[in-house]
Amino acid sequence: MALTLRSSNSFFSQIETQVSKPREGYLSSTVCFAWIKSSPSSFRLRATSHVTVAGTGNKVTGLEASKEELHHPALVAPHKHDDSMKVPVFVMLPLDTVTMGGTLNKARAMNASLMALKTAGVEGVMVDAWWGLVEKDGPMSYNWEAYAELVHMVQKHGLKLQVVMSFHQCGGNVGDSCSIPLPPWVLEEISKNPDLVYTDRSGRRNPEYISLGCDSIPVLRGRTPLQVYSDFMTSFRDRFRDYLGSVIQEIQVGMGPCGELRYPSYPESNGTWRFPGIGEFQCYDKYMRASLEAAAESIGNRDWGRSGPHDSGQYNQFPEDTGFFRREGTWNSDYGSFFLAWYSNKLIEHGDRILESAGRIFQSTGAKLSAKIAGIHWHYNTRSHAAELTAGYYNTRSRDGYLPIAQMLAKHGAILNFTCMEMKDSQQPHHASCSPEGLVRQVKMTAKTARVQLAGENALERYDGDGYGQVMETSRSDCGNGLVAFTYLRMNKRLFEEQNWRQFANFVRSMSEGGRRQRLPDYDTRGSDLYVAHIKGIHKHKQVQEEALV
Repeated sequence: MALTLRSSNSFFSQIETQVSKPREGYLSSTVCFAWIKSSPSSFRLRATSHVTVAGTGNKVTGLEASKEELHHPALVAPHKHDDSMKVPVFVMLPLDTVTMGGTLNKARAMNASLMALKTAGVEGVMVDAWWGLVEKDGPMSYNWEAYAELVHMVQKHGLKLQVVMSFHQCGGNVGDSCSIPLPPWVLEEISKNPDLVYTDRSGRRNPEYISLGCDSIPVLRGRTPLQVYSDFMTSFRDRFRDYLGSVIQEIQVGMGPCGELRYPSYPESNGTWRFPGIGEFQCYDKYMRASLEAAAESIGNRDWGRSGPHDSGQYNQFPEDTGFFRREGTWNSDYGSFFLAWYSNKLIEHGDRILESAGRIFQSTGAKLSAKIAGIHWHYNTRSHAAELTAGYYNTRSRDGYLPIAQMLAKHGAILNFTCMEMKDSQQPHHASCSPEGLVRQVKMTAKTARVQLAGENALERYDGDGYGQVMETSRSDCGNGLVAFTYLRMNKRLFEEQNWRQFANFVRSMSEGGRRQRLPDYDTRGSDLYVAHIKGIHKHKQVQEEALV
Protein backbone atom coordinates (compact mmCIF):
# COMPACT_ATOMS: atom_id res chain seq x y z
CA MET A 1 0.00 0.00 0.00
CA ALA A 2 1.14 3.54 -0.63
CA LEU A 3 0.41 6.54 1.49
CA THR A 4 0.17 9.68 -0.63
CA LEU A 5 0.04 13.06 1.10
CA ARG A 6 -0.28 16.49 -0.45
CA SER A 7 -0.08 20.01 0.87
CA SER A 8 -0.06 23.48 -0.59
CA ASN A 9 2.87 24.46 1.62
CA SER A 10 6.19 22.75 1.12
CA PHE A 11 8.49 22.41 4.09
CA PHE A 12 11.12 19.98 2.80
CA SER A 13 14.29 20.94 1.03
CA GLN A 14 15.33 19.20 -2.16
CA ILE A 15 17.80 16.80 -0.67
CA GLU A 16 18.41 13.11 -0.97
CA THR A 17 19.43 11.19 2.12
CA GLN A 18 19.92 7.43 2.20
CA VAL A 19 19.31 6.12 5.67
CA SER A 20 21.15 3.01 6.75
CA LYS A 21 19.29 -0.23 7.35
CA PRO A 22 16.99 0.25 10.32
CA ARG A 23 17.75 -1.66 13.46
CA GLU A 24 15.49 -4.49 14.50
CA GLY A 25 12.09 -3.34 15.67
CA TYR A 26 11.63 -0.61 13.09
CA LEU A 27 8.98 -0.77 10.45
CA SER A 28 10.38 -0.99 6.99
CA SER A 29 9.22 2.04 5.06
CA THR A 30 10.25 4.39 2.28
CA VAL A 31 9.49 8.07 2.38
CA CYS A 32 9.99 9.84 -0.96
CA PHE A 33 9.41 13.50 -1.70
CA ALA A 34 8.87 14.46 -5.31
CA TRP A 35 8.78 17.97 -6.72
CA ILE A 36 6.36 18.67 -9.58
CA LYS A 37 7.76 21.46 -11.76
CA SER A 38 4.37 22.46 -13.03
CA SER A 39 3.19 23.08 -9.48
CA PRO A 40 6.21 24.12 -7.43
CA SER A 41 4.15 24.91 -4.33
CA SER A 42 2.89 21.34 -4.02
CA PHE A 43 4.61 18.14 -2.99
CA ARG A 44 3.65 14.53 -2.72
CA LEU A 45 4.76 12.08 -0.06
CA ARG A 46 4.87 8.39 -0.92
CA ALA A 47 5.53 5.86 1.83
CA THR A 48 6.54 2.36 0.73
CA SER A 49 8.98 -0.21 2.03
CA HIS A 50 12.38 1.28 3.05
CA VAL A 51 13.42 4.41 4.93
CA THR A 52 14.56 6.78 2.17
CA VAL A 53 14.07 10.51 1.66
CA ALA A 54 14.57 11.51 -1.96
CA GLY A 55 14.16 14.75 -3.87
CA THR A 56 13.70 14.32 -7.61
CA GLY A 57 13.02 16.42 -10.66
CA ASN A 58 9.50 15.97 -11.86
CA LYS A 59 8.48 12.37 -11.30
CA VAL A 60 7.66 10.28 -8.28
CA THR A 61 10.36 7.78 -7.32
CA GLY A 62 9.39 4.34 -6.09
CA LEU A 63 6.55 2.07 -7.09
CA GLU A 64 3.63 2.87 -9.33
CA ALA A 65 0.35 3.44 -7.51
CA SER A 66 -2.95 2.32 -8.91
CA LYS A 67 -4.16 5.93 -9.16
CA GLU A 68 -2.39 9.26 -9.38
CA GLU A 69 -4.17 12.58 -9.44
CA LEU A 70 -2.89 16.04 -8.65
CA HIS A 71 -5.02 19.18 -8.70
CA HIS A 72 -3.68 22.67 -8.42
CA PRO A 73 -5.15 24.29 -5.30
CA ALA A 74 -5.68 27.58 -7.08
CA LEU A 75 -8.20 26.01 -9.46
CA VAL A 76 -10.63 25.18 -6.68
CA ALA A 77 -12.64 27.61 -4.59
CA PRO A 78 -11.57 27.63 -0.94
CA HIS A 79 -13.68 25.52 1.40
CA LYS A 80 -15.47 27.47 4.11
CA HIS A 81 -16.71 26.31 7.46
CA ASP A 82 -17.57 27.77 10.84
CA ASP A 83 -14.43 27.75 13.01
CA SER A 84 -16.60 27.97 16.12
CA MET A 85 -17.77 24.41 15.36
CA LYS A 86 -14.25 23.05 14.95
CA VAL A 87 -13.04 20.41 17.40
CA PRO A 88 -9.24 20.08 17.13
CA VAL A 89 -8.00 16.48 17.11
CA PHE A 90 -4.82 15.44 18.91
CA VAL A 91 -3.28 11.97 18.79
CA MET A 92 -1.66 10.16 21.71
CA LEU A 93 1.86 9.03 20.97
CA PRO A 94 3.01 5.52 21.97
CA LEU A 95 3.55 4.99 25.70
CA ASP A 96 7.20 4.13 25.00
CA THR A 97 7.92 7.22 22.92
CA VAL A 98 10.87 7.76 25.26
CA THR A 99 12.91 4.66 26.10
CA MET A 100 14.08 3.50 29.51
CA GLY A 101 17.51 4.70 28.40
CA GLY A 102 16.21 8.23 28.01
CA THR A 103 16.30 8.43 24.21
CA LEU A 104 13.58 9.11 21.66
CA ASN A 105 12.27 5.77 20.44
CA LYS A 106 12.42 5.17 16.66
CA ALA A 107 13.05 8.83 15.89
CA ARG A 108 12.97 8.46 12.06
CA ALA A 109 9.68 6.61 12.17
CA MET A 110 8.29 9.22 14.56
CA ASN A 111 9.30 12.00 12.19
CA ALA A 112 7.46 10.33 9.29
CA SER A 113 4.42 9.67 11.46
CA LEU A 114 4.16 13.29 12.54
CA MET A 115 4.40 14.29 8.88
CA ALA A 116 1.45 12.07 8.02
CA LEU A 117 -0.63 13.30 10.96
CA LYS A 118 -0.02 16.92 9.98
CA THR A 119 -1.15 16.30 6.41
CA ALA A 120 -4.29 14.57 7.65
CA GLY A 121 -5.23 17.78 9.50
CA VAL A 122 -4.40 16.73 13.05
CA GLU A 123 -3.85 19.64 15.44
CA GLY A 124 -1.14 18.01 17.50
CA VAL A 125 -0.03 15.08 19.61
CA MET A 126 0.02 14.09 23.28
CA VAL A 127 2.97 12.54 25.11
CA ASP A 128 3.52 11.24 28.64
CA ALA A 129 6.41 12.83 30.53
CA TRP A 130 7.09 9.87 32.78
CA TRP A 131 8.28 10.56 36.31
CA GLY A 132 9.92 7.14 36.25
CA LEU A 133 12.07 8.14 33.26
CA VAL A 134 12.82 11.81 33.81
CA GLU A 135 13.77 11.62 37.52
CA LYS A 136 15.07 8.07 37.35
CA ASP A 137 18.66 8.78 38.37
CA GLY A 138 17.93 10.38 41.73
CA PRO A 139 15.94 13.10 43.53
CA MET A 140 15.85 16.33 41.50
CA SER A 141 18.10 14.87 38.79
CA TYR A 142 16.04 15.41 35.64
CA ASN A 143 16.71 14.23 32.09
CA TRP A 144 14.52 16.03 29.52
CA GLU A 145 16.74 15.50 26.46
CA ALA A 146 14.51 13.03 24.60
CA TYR A 147 11.49 15.24 25.21
CA ALA A 148 13.42 18.24 23.89
CA GLU A 149 14.12 16.31 20.68
CA LEU A 150 10.42 15.50 20.37
CA VAL A 151 9.37 19.11 20.99
CA HIS A 152 11.68 20.28 18.19
CA MET A 153 10.30 17.62 15.86
CA VAL A 154 6.71 18.56 16.65
CA GLN A 155 7.50 22.23 16.09
CA LYS A 156 9.16 21.45 12.74
CA HIS A 157 5.95 19.89 11.45
CA GLY A 158 3.76 22.74 12.64
CA LEU A 159 1.96 20.63 15.24
CA LYS A 160 0.99 21.37 18.84
CA LEU A 161 1.85 19.30 21.88
CA GLN A 162 -0.10 18.19 24.95
CA VAL A 163 2.23 16.97 27.69
CA VAL A 164 1.05 14.75 30.54
CA MET A 165 2.84 15.08 33.86
CA SER A 166 2.73 11.32 34.44
CA PHE A 167 3.41 10.66 38.11
CA HIS A 168 2.05 7.11 37.83
CA GLN A 169 3.59 3.88 36.65
CA CYS A 170 2.89 2.47 33.20
CA GLY A 171 1.86 -1.17 33.18
CA GLY A 172 -0.99 -3.22 34.55
CA ASN A 173 -3.94 -1.34 33.07
CA VAL A 174 -6.04 -1.39 29.90
CA GLY A 175 -3.89 -0.59 26.87
CA ASP A 176 -0.56 -0.53 28.72
CA SER A 177 1.91 -1.92 26.19
CA CYS A 178 5.11 -1.38 28.18
CA SER A 179 6.34 -1.16 31.76
CA ILE A 180 7.64 2.08 33.25
CA PRO A 181 7.73 1.91 37.06
CA LEU A 182 8.06 4.81 39.46
CA PRO A 183 11.64 6.12 39.91
CA PRO A 184 13.97 3.55 41.53
CA TRP A 185 14.70 5.81 44.48
CA VAL A 186 10.95 6.14 45.11
CA LEU A 187 10.53 2.36 44.95
CA GLU A 188 13.29 2.09 47.56
CA GLU A 189 11.30 4.31 49.90
CA ILE A 190 8.17 2.23 49.23
CA SER A 191 10.04 -0.96 50.09
CA LYS A 192 10.97 0.61 53.44
CA ASN A 193 7.47 1.94 54.04
CA PRO A 194 4.81 0.01 52.06
CA ASP A 195 2.09 2.34 53.38
CA LEU A 196 3.27 4.93 50.84
CA VAL A 197 1.05 3.28 48.24
CA TYR A 198 -2.67 2.58 48.05
CA THR A 199 -3.85 -0.52 49.91
CA ASP A 200 -7.10 -2.48 49.79
CA ARG A 201 -8.98 -4.19 52.63
CA SER A 202 -7.06 -7.46 52.28
CA GLY A 203 -3.71 -5.61 52.49
CA ARG A 204 -2.85 -5.79 48.77
CA ARG A 205 -0.50 -2.94 47.88
CA ASN A 206 -0.70 -1.09 44.57
CA PRO A 207 2.55 0.53 43.35
CA GLU A 208 0.93 2.53 40.52
CA TYR A 209 0.83 5.82 42.39
CA ILE A 210 1.77 7.31 45.76
CA SER A 211 -1.17 7.31 48.19
CA LEU A 212 -2.77 10.74 48.52
CA GLY A 213 -2.90 10.05 52.27
CA CYS A 214 0.73 11.14 52.56
CA ASP A 215 0.51 14.14 50.21
CA SER A 216 1.81 16.58 52.84
CA ILE A 217 4.17 14.29 54.76
CA PRO A 218 7.93 14.38 53.93
CA VAL A 219 8.19 10.68 53.09
CA LEU A 220 10.29 10.95 49.90
CA ARG A 221 13.78 11.69 51.18
CA GLY A 222 12.78 14.84 53.01
CA ARG A 223 10.22 16.06 50.49
CA THR A 224 6.47 15.57 50.45
CA PRO A 225 4.88 13.98 47.36
CA LEU A 226 3.29 17.34 46.57
CA GLN A 227 6.72 19.00 46.70
CA VAL A 228 8.16 16.29 44.45
CA TYR A 229 5.39 16.84 41.89
CA SER A 230 5.90 20.60 42.10
CA ASP A 231 9.67 20.36 41.63
CA PHE A 232 9.16 18.08 38.61
CA MET A 233 6.75 20.54 36.97
CA THR A 234 9.05 23.46 37.76
CA SER A 235 11.95 21.69 36.09
CA PHE A 236 9.78 21.05 33.03
CA ARG A 237 8.72 24.69 32.86
CA ASP A 238 12.30 25.93 33.12
CA ARG A 239 13.53 23.52 30.45
CA PHE A 240 10.75 24.29 27.96
CA ARG A 241 9.91 27.88 28.81
CA ASP A 242 10.42 29.05 25.23
CA TYR A 243 7.87 26.55 23.88
CA LEU A 244 5.09 26.87 26.44
CA GLY A 245 1.96 28.48 25.03
CA SER A 246 3.17 28.08 21.45
CA VAL A 247 4.30 24.53 20.66
CA ILE A 248 3.36 23.11 24.07
CA GLN A 249 -0.28 24.08 24.22
CA GLU A 250 -1.50 22.07 27.20
CA ILE A 251 -0.19 20.54 30.41
CA GLN A 252 -2.31 17.66 31.64
CA VAL A 253 -1.53 17.18 35.31
CA GLY A 254 -1.48 13.56 36.40
CA MET A 255 -3.29 12.93 39.68
CA GLY A 256 -3.59 9.17 40.00
CA PRO A 257 -3.37 5.81 38.22
CA CYS A 258 -3.40 6.16 34.41
CA GLY A 259 -2.93 9.89 35.03
CA GLU A 260 -6.59 10.12 36.11
CA LEU A 261 -8.00 11.74 39.24
CA ARG A 262 -9.20 8.52 40.90
CA TYR A 263 -8.21 5.69 43.19
CA PRO A 264 -6.77 2.47 41.67
CA SER A 265 -9.97 0.57 42.45
CA TYR A 266 -9.93 -1.71 39.39
CA PRO A 267 -6.32 -2.89 38.81
CA GLU A 268 -5.98 -5.42 36.00
CA SER A 269 -2.48 -6.59 36.90
CA ASN A 270 -2.24 -10.24 37.92
CA GLY A 271 -5.93 -10.70 37.21
CA THR A 272 -6.95 -8.77 40.32
CA TRP A 273 -9.92 -7.13 38.62
CA ARG A 274 -11.97 -8.06 35.57
CA PHE A 275 -14.66 -6.07 33.81
CA PRO A 276 -17.36 -5.43 35.01
CA GLY A 277 -16.40 -5.95 38.65
CA ILE A 278 -17.30 -3.25 41.20
CA GLY A 279 -13.71 -2.82 42.41
CA GLU A 280 -12.62 -2.15 45.97
CA PHE A 281 -12.03 0.89 48.17
CA GLN A 282 -8.37 1.90 48.48
CA CYS A 283 -8.20 3.46 51.93
CA TYR A 284 -6.27 1.01 54.08
CA ASP A 285 -2.73 2.39 54.17
CA LYS A 286 -1.92 3.92 57.54
CA TYR A 287 -2.14 7.49 56.28
CA MET A 288 -5.62 7.08 54.82
CA ARG A 289 -6.79 5.23 57.93
CA ALA A 290 -5.50 8.01 60.17
CA SER A 291 -7.42 10.54 58.10
CA LEU A 292 -10.60 8.46 58.32
CA GLU A 293 -10.24 8.15 62.09
CA ALA A 294 -9.80 11.91 62.43
CA ALA A 295 -12.84 12.60 60.25
CA ALA A 296 -15.02 10.23 62.31
CA GLU A 297 -13.83 11.67 65.57
CA SER A 298 -14.56 15.20 64.36
CA ILE A 299 -18.28 14.35 64.10
CA GLY A 300 -18.33 12.48 67.40
CA ASN A 301 -18.64 8.97 65.99
CA ARG A 302 -15.31 7.28 66.49
CA ASP A 303 -16.62 3.83 65.48
CA TRP A 304 -17.08 4.97 61.91
CA GLY A 305 -13.36 5.63 61.64
CA ARG A 306 -12.15 2.17 62.60
CA SER A 307 -12.17 0.86 59.03
CA GLY A 308 -13.75 1.13 55.64
CA PRO A 309 -17.07 -0.60 54.87
CA HIS A 310 -17.00 -4.25 55.96
CA ASP A 311 -19.74 -5.29 53.50
CA SER A 312 -18.48 -3.72 50.25
CA GLY A 313 -17.51 -7.01 48.64
CA GLN A 314 -14.57 -7.90 46.45
CA TYR A 315 -13.16 -6.68 43.12
CA ASN A 316 -15.14 -8.92 40.80
CA GLN A 317 -18.50 -8.99 42.52
CA PHE A 318 -21.68 -7.23 41.37
CA PRO A 319 -23.54 -4.60 43.42
CA GLU A 320 -26.35 -6.94 44.43
CA ASP A 321 -23.81 -9.43 45.78
CA THR A 322 -22.84 -6.98 48.55
CA GLY A 323 -24.53 -5.44 51.55
CA PHE A 324 -23.04 -2.05 50.84
CA PHE A 325 -23.84 -1.53 47.13
CA ARG A 326 -27.11 -3.39 46.68
CA ARG A 327 -30.25 -1.44 45.86
CA GLU A 328 -31.13 -0.61 49.49
CA GLY A 329 -27.60 -1.06 50.77
CA THR A 330 -25.41 0.65 53.34
CA TRP A 331 -24.26 3.18 50.77
CA ASN A 332 -27.56 4.99 51.34
CA SER A 333 -27.26 5.05 55.14
CA ASP A 334 -25.84 7.77 57.39
CA TYR A 335 -22.64 5.80 57.72
CA GLY A 336 -22.45 5.26 53.97
CA SER A 337 -22.93 8.96 53.30
CA PHE A 338 -20.20 9.84 55.81
CA PHE A 339 -17.69 7.39 54.39
CA LEU A 340 -18.33 8.17 50.72
CA ALA A 341 -18.16 11.92 51.34
CA TRP A 342 -14.83 11.54 53.14
CA TYR A 343 -13.42 9.20 50.48
CA SER A 344 -14.42 11.42 47.55
CA ASN A 345 -13.46 14.68 49.27
CA LYS A 346 -9.95 13.38 49.91
CA LEU A 347 -9.61 12.79 46.17
CA ILE A 348 -10.89 16.25 45.28
CA GLU A 349 -8.57 17.87 47.84
CA HIS A 350 -5.67 15.97 46.27
CA GLY A 351 -6.51 17.34 42.85
CA ASP A 352 -7.01 20.82 44.26
CA ARG A 353 -3.56 20.88 45.87
CA ILE A 354 -1.73 19.64 42.77
CA LEU A 355 -3.56 22.05 40.47
CA GLU A 356 -2.90 24.94 42.81
CA SER A 357 0.80 24.18 42.54
CA ALA A 358 0.60 23.70 38.75
CA GLY A 359 -1.27 26.98 38.40
CA ARG A 360 1.53 28.87 40.13
CA ILE A 361 4.23 27.13 38.12
CA PHE A 362 2.67 27.59 34.67
CA GLN A 363 1.12 31.00 35.35
CA SER A 364 1.66 33.43 32.47
CA THR A 365 3.28 30.79 30.25
CA GLY A 366 0.26 30.61 27.95
CA ALA A 367 -0.10 26.84 28.41
CA LYS A 368 -3.51 25.53 29.45
CA LEU A 369 -3.96 23.12 32.35
CA SER A 370 -6.15 20.04 32.21
CA ALA A 371 -7.03 17.01 34.32
CA LYS A 372 -8.32 13.62 33.26
CA ILE A 373 -11.41 11.99 34.76
CA ALA A 374 -12.11 8.31 34.15
CA GLY A 375 -15.23 7.20 32.27
CA ILE A 376 -16.44 4.46 34.61
CA HIS A 377 -19.64 3.49 32.84
CA TRP A 378 -20.30 -0.01 34.17
CA HIS A 379 -23.07 -0.34 36.80
CA TYR A 380 -24.09 3.22 35.90
CA ASN A 381 -27.70 2.03 35.52
CA THR A 382 -27.85 0.81 39.11
CA ARG A 383 -28.83 3.00 42.05
CA SER A 384 -25.48 2.97 43.84
CA HIS A 385 -23.11 3.29 40.83
CA ALA A 386 -20.76 0.98 42.73
CA ALA A 387 -17.78 1.08 40.33
CA GLU A 388 -17.73 4.87 40.41
CA LEU A 389 -17.92 4.92 44.21
CA THR A 390 -14.89 2.68 44.74
CA ALA A 391 -12.92 4.87 42.30
CA GLY A 392 -13.73 7.95 44.39
CA TYR A 393 -16.58 9.49 42.41
CA TYR A 394 -19.52 9.93 44.79
CA ASN A 395 -22.02 9.69 41.99
CA THR A 396 -25.30 7.88 42.55
CA ARG A 397 -28.74 7.96 41.01
CA SER A 398 -29.66 10.76 43.43
CA ARG A 399 -26.35 12.64 43.65
CA ASP A 400 -24.14 14.32 41.03
CA GLY A 401 -20.63 13.29 41.98
CA TYR A 402 -18.97 15.07 39.07
CA LEU A 403 -20.15 18.56 39.94
CA PRO A 404 -17.72 19.12 42.87
CA ILE A 405 -14.89 17.79 40.68
CA ALA A 406 -15.83 20.13 37.83
CA GLN A 407 -16.12 23.06 40.23
CA MET A 408 -12.65 22.34 41.59
CA LEU A 409 -11.23 22.28 38.04
CA ALA A 410 -13.06 25.50 37.18
CA LYS A 411 -11.47 27.17 40.21
CA HIS A 412 -8.07 26.59 38.60
CA GLY A 413 -9.15 27.27 35.03
CA ALA A 414 -8.36 23.66 34.10
CA ILE A 415 -9.99 21.70 31.28
CA LEU A 416 -11.96 18.59 32.25
CA ASN A 417 -10.74 15.75 30.03
CA PHE A 418 -13.21 12.86 29.97
CA THR A 419 -12.99 9.40 28.44
CA CYS A 420 -15.34 6.85 26.79
CA MET A 421 -16.57 9.35 24.19
CA GLU A 422 -16.67 6.61 21.53
CA MET A 423 -18.92 4.17 23.36
CA LYS A 424 -22.58 3.37 22.80
CA ASP A 425 -24.94 1.80 25.32
CA SER A 426 -26.07 -0.76 22.75
CA GLN A 427 -22.53 -2.11 22.39
CA GLN A 428 -22.18 -2.97 26.09
CA PRO A 429 -23.07 -6.29 27.76
CA HIS A 430 -26.52 -6.16 29.34
CA HIS A 431 -25.44 -7.79 32.60
CA ALA A 432 -22.95 -4.96 33.29
CA SER A 433 -25.67 -2.27 33.54
CA CYS A 434 -23.50 0.07 31.46
CA SER A 435 -24.45 3.47 30.13
CA PRO A 436 -21.46 5.33 28.66
CA GLU A 437 -23.86 7.60 26.75
CA GLY A 438 -25.74 8.48 29.92
CA LEU A 439 -22.49 9.13 31.75
CA VAL A 440 -21.14 11.39 28.99
CA ARG A 441 -24.44 13.33 28.90
CA GLN A 442 -24.22 13.86 32.64
CA VAL A 443 -20.62 15.04 32.53
CA LYS A 444 -21.34 17.40 29.62
CA MET A 445 -24.18 19.04 31.54
CA THR A 446 -22.10 19.16 34.72
CA ALA A 447 -19.23 20.86 32.87
CA LYS A 448 -21.67 23.45 31.54
CA THR A 449 -23.09 24.07 35.02
CA ALA A 450 -19.61 24.48 36.51
CA ARG A 451 -18.46 26.62 33.55
CA VAL A 452 -15.47 24.42 32.88
CA GLN A 453 -14.22 23.52 29.40
CA LEU A 454 -14.65 19.90 28.37
CA ALA A 455 -12.32 17.80 26.24
CA GLY A 456 -12.62 14.13 25.34
CA GLU A 457 -10.79 10.89 24.62
CA ASN A 458 -11.73 7.43 23.46
CA ALA A 459 -11.25 4.86 26.22
CA LEU A 460 -10.40 1.93 23.93
CA GLU A 461 -8.74 1.67 20.52
CA ARG A 462 -11.25 2.21 17.73
CA TYR A 463 -10.69 2.39 13.97
CA ASP A 464 -14.25 2.03 12.68
CA GLY A 465 -16.72 4.56 11.36
CA ASP A 466 -19.22 3.70 14.08
CA GLY A 467 -16.81 4.64 16.83
CA TYR A 468 -15.80 7.85 15.06
CA GLY A 469 -19.44 8.68 14.48
CA GLN A 470 -20.19 8.41 18.17
CA VAL A 471 -17.30 10.72 19.01
CA MET A 472 -18.65 13.27 16.53
CA GLU A 473 -22.08 12.95 18.08
CA THR A 474 -20.81 13.54 21.62
CA SER A 475 -18.50 16.36 20.52
CA ARG A 476 -21.35 18.52 19.24
CA SER A 477 -22.87 21.31 21.29
CA ASP A 478 -26.47 22.33 21.02
CA CYS A 479 -26.44 24.29 24.26
CA GLY A 480 -22.87 25.37 24.94
CA ASN A 481 -21.48 22.06 26.18
CA GLY A 482 -19.45 20.72 23.25
CA LEU A 483 -15.83 19.63 23.29
CA VAL A 484 -12.93 22.07 23.01
CA ALA A 485 -10.62 19.27 21.81
CA PHE A 486 -10.48 15.53 21.28
CA THR A 487 -7.43 13.34 21.84
CA TYR A 488 -7.38 10.07 19.91
CA LEU A 489 -6.00 6.90 21.49
CA ARG A 490 -3.49 6.00 20.01
CA MET A 491 -0.86 6.25 17.24
CA ASN A 492 0.35 2.76 16.33
CA LYS A 493 0.85 0.47 13.35
CA ARG A 494 -2.84 -0.33 12.99
CA LEU A 495 -3.77 3.33 12.60
CA PHE A 496 -1.74 3.53 9.37
CA GLU A 497 -3.32 0.51 7.74
CA GLU A 498 -5.13 1.55 4.56
CA GLN A 499 -8.76 1.36 5.65
CA ASN A 500 -8.06 2.53 9.20
CA TRP A 501 -6.12 5.54 7.94
CA ARG A 502 -8.87 6.48 5.51
CA GLN A 503 -11.47 6.34 8.29
CA PHE A 504 -9.26 8.35 10.62
CA ALA A 505 -8.51 11.08 8.06
CA ASN A 506 -12.22 11.39 7.34
CA PHE A 507 -12.91 11.67 11.06
CA VAL A 508 -10.32 14.43 11.52
CA ARG A 509 -11.82 16.40 8.63
CA SER A 510 -15.33 15.91 10.00
CA MET A 511 -14.29 17.19 13.43
CA SER A 512 -12.76 20.27 11.83
CA GLU A 513 -16.07 20.95 10.06
CA GLY A 514 -18.40 20.46 12.99
CA GLY A 515 -19.06 16.78 12.29
CA ARG A 516 -20.97 17.53 9.08
CA ARG A 517 -18.67 15.64 6.72
CA GLN A 518 -19.48 11.99 6.20
CA ARG A 519 -17.00 10.66 3.64
CA LEU A 520 -13.40 11.20 2.59
CA PRO A 521 -13.15 11.90 -1.16
CA ASP A 522 -11.14 9.57 -3.35
CA TYR A 523 -9.30 12.44 -4.99
CA ASP A 524 -7.61 15.54 -3.67
CA THR A 525 -9.41 18.66 -4.89
CA ARG A 526 -7.83 21.24 -2.61
CA GLY A 527 -4.21 20.18 -2.29
CA SER A 528 -4.77 18.96 1.26
CA ASP A 529 -6.68 15.67 1.14
CA LEU A 530 -5.10 12.31 1.74
CA TYR A 531 -5.28 9.47 -0.76
CA VAL A 532 -4.33 5.92 0.06
CA ALA A 533 -3.82 3.40 -2.75
CA HIS A 534 -2.49 -0.12 -3.17
CA ILE A 535 0.89 -0.42 -4.78
CA LYS A 536 1.62 -2.95 -7.47
CA GLY A 537 4.88 -4.22 -8.71
CA ILE A 538 7.43 -5.41 -6.17
CA HIS A 539 6.39 -9.00 -5.53
CA LYS A 540 3.65 -10.72 -7.48
CA HIS A 541 3.02 -13.11 -4.63
CA LYS A 542 3.25 -10.60 -1.83
CA GLN A 543 1.26 -7.44 -1.23
CA VAL A 544 3.47 -4.67 0.05
CA GLN A 545 1.85 -2.99 3.01
CA GLU A 546 2.95 0.34 4.46
CA GLU A 547 1.86 0.79 8.02
CA ALA A 548 4.04 3.75 8.32
CA LEU A 549 5.52 4.82 10.62
CA VAL A 550 5.58 3.52 14.17
